[in-house]
Amino acid sequence: MKRRVFLAASSLAALPEARASDDAMRAAIRAWAGRDPAPGPLKIEMAELVENGNAVPVRVVAGEPVVGLALFTPLNPEPEVVHVAFGPAVARPEFSTRMRLARSQRIVAVARAADGRCWQTGLDVIVTLAACVEP
Repeated sequence: MKRRVFLAASSLAALPEARASDDAMRAAIRAWAGRDPAPGPLKIEMAELVENGNAVPVRVVAGEPVVGLALFTPLNPEPEVVHVAFGPAVARPEFSTRMRLARSQRIVAVARAADGRCWQTGLDVIVTLAACVEP
């Protein structure tokens, strides 16, 4: 075995295993929120039909002041997409980003208030050309 092949194989073995599942997403949400969030005033703005999952624009808007917003996906290699923190002076917290989608799935956004309350919302997205996966 050549040295380059050995180094490549050993570095791939050190990578963490992908955890794509609904259970992994729920565990990640509980770890971030501290509990299972109830539905609440939170909005995900994203196309429900996505032609290419490589760079999908998404915007998350909270209906009231929060200290954090997070975005999760159950079928991507990692369920946690992004966590955003806000200071107390932000009256209407929101963020925009682009994300990769491995395939059609339900995207979940979670908000956490300063008093410990948490709530969530979800959006079903259909992806016609998947990202994040090897053919």
